[in-house]
Amino acid sequence: MDIAELLRKDLGTENVLARGDGRVHDYSVDESGLGPYPPDAVALCQNNEEIVKVIRRCAENNIPVTPRGAGSGKVGGALPVRGGVVLSTEKMQTIQEINQDDFLTVVQPGVITGDIDKALASENLFYPPDPASLEYCSIGGNVACNAGGPRAFKYGVTKDHVLGLEVILANGESLRIGRRTSKGVSGYDLVSHFVGSEGTFGIITEVTLKCLPKPPAKMTALAHFPSLDKAGDAINALLRLGVRPRALELMGPVALTHVRPHAPNLIAKDAMSAALIELDGNINTLENEMVTIESLCESFGCQRFLLAMDEKQRRAMWNARRNISGALKQAFPTKISEDICVPRGKMTEMIRRIHAIGKNHDLHMANYGHAGDGNLHVNILNERPREELSPKEHSNIEN
Repeated sequence: MDIAELLRKDLGTENVLARGDGRVHDYSVDESGLGPYPPDAVALCQNNEEIVKVIRRCAENNIPVTPRGAGSGKVGGALPVRGGVVLSTEKMQTIQEINQDDFLTVVQPGVITGDIDKALASENLFYPPDPASLEYCSIGGNVACNAGGPRAFKYGVTKDHVLGLEVILANGESLRIGRRTSKGVSGYDLVSHFVGSEGTFGIITEVTLKCLPKPPAKMTALAHFPSLDKAGDAINALLRLGVRPRALELMGPVALTHVRPHAPNLIAKDAMSAALIELDGNINTLENEMVTIESLCESFGCQRFLLAMDEKQRRAMWNARRNISGALKQAFPTKISEDICVPRGKMTEMIRRIHAIGKNHDLHMANYGHAGDGNLHVNILNERPREELSPKEHSNIEN
């Protein structure tokens, strides 16, 4: 039984890829670096009806189905480890509604998250979640994995902005859950069970997202420190002040070393750590808060406090932060990336413990992450040079 041929009867030849097609390799890997795990077929679904057909066809033949969005995940959730069919929603890219009165938008799962932000901005609205892969991850995958991002400190993660969902269950049944209202306190909260379920409960086909008014202004600064400890202490002190940045990012010495060539004249040469601080709200309030923050940072030995003077400079600061993972991977292709979260008040202690663990085991460690909510990205840097890697490892890195 050829599952690809069966699916072509339902979806058409152009929407089904079979093993042997060179394009199938793209669906056997994701950003985790794991795999490849070749599927037997890839179904490129364009609507609910096609998804139902795939689900039912696979159920009838006892074939596993792996839902997939943009494949930008870091943990291998989109990999078909048992073969079978990859069901991709990448072609479902319609923003169906933007409602200024109800502060919501309704989108299909394949819409790129950054495109949602841009579309809402034109309507003076704002969707806060901003994972690092903002420009190429899809909202369906964000919902499935409950994605966060730098702005989660102030605004929360994806689950805090999902009002309703339409999903297809494993038996092909369509289910609409949640609401369109800002308030909803009665009945079972089924939406919260589907958000973060990684496609195990059902396949997301439509998302209703809560939006906010677009902040009137924002200010961004990059504070350089002589040590990671000093930066961590400054961040803890800042949080105790009651200031609520929209983003508060931390970059350690190894991360700075590898991202510095990608951000010329931006990161001080003698800095061993840096904090990226962004505020949003009323411009007069922001100016006063930023003066307070600069003074606080200086009390913790800040070497240089660089305030973005325009959008170009602000983007350069954010590009430096968002390019850390890629820069580390380029230098250390077999690095091990870990994602940990500790109580905010324990962040400095955690940084010190990570440093001690690395020193004790003679491991090179790179630390950076969302310091505002205690979420640190710890990278264990493997020293194996690229030329020593096997062909399979090379394939994983390049893809």
